[in-house]
Amino acid sequence: MIKPEKIAAVKEIKAKLEESQGIILVDYRGLNVGSLTSIRRKLDESKAEFRIVKNTLTSIAAEESGFGDLKEYLVGPTAIAFAYEDPTEVAGILNNFTREFRELSIKGGMLLGKVISADQVLSLALLPPRDIMLGRVAATFAAPISGFARALSGIMTNFVYAVDAVRRQKEEATV
Repeated sequence: MIKPEKIAAVKEIKAKLEESQGIILVDYRGLNVGSLTSIRRKLDESKAEFRIVKNTLTSIAAEESGFGDLKEYLVGPTAIAFAYEDPTEVAGILNNFTREFRELSIKGGMLLGKVISADQVLSLALLPPRDIMLGRVAATFAAPISGFARALSGIMTNFVYAVDAVRRQKEEATV
């Protein structure tokens, strides 16, 4: 008979898997409570959640959510970082912590419903944060518009200079 606590844990993990935009699975073996707490605090600032999970319960939740490919990363001590807003920021934070705490290692993850490897998580960590990327996209869209505005301004300026030159010629001709 399956215990109600385990059923509730599977439902909770399943809900978090479906709600998050990305997750990152890490091996936390060898880290002390203080180190885990500092990781949790930093991820809380990024609207992410860091939880130590049981592999069997997470495997069941992943299967029920349609993310069965996650099972290959659910080996050994596993913690999951659930990224609810910006997965690149969460990947960057965890990547920085792997440098600080050599015991922490990234196993793999999931981004927008696709399972990704540890190398892909590291590539994700190297991307700039969402706000900077959106700013770059906005600047790219604005560049042709601002160039057009400068071109129109130049035409108007040249027109004003030409009219002024014609006015001066007529003044000199009448004098």
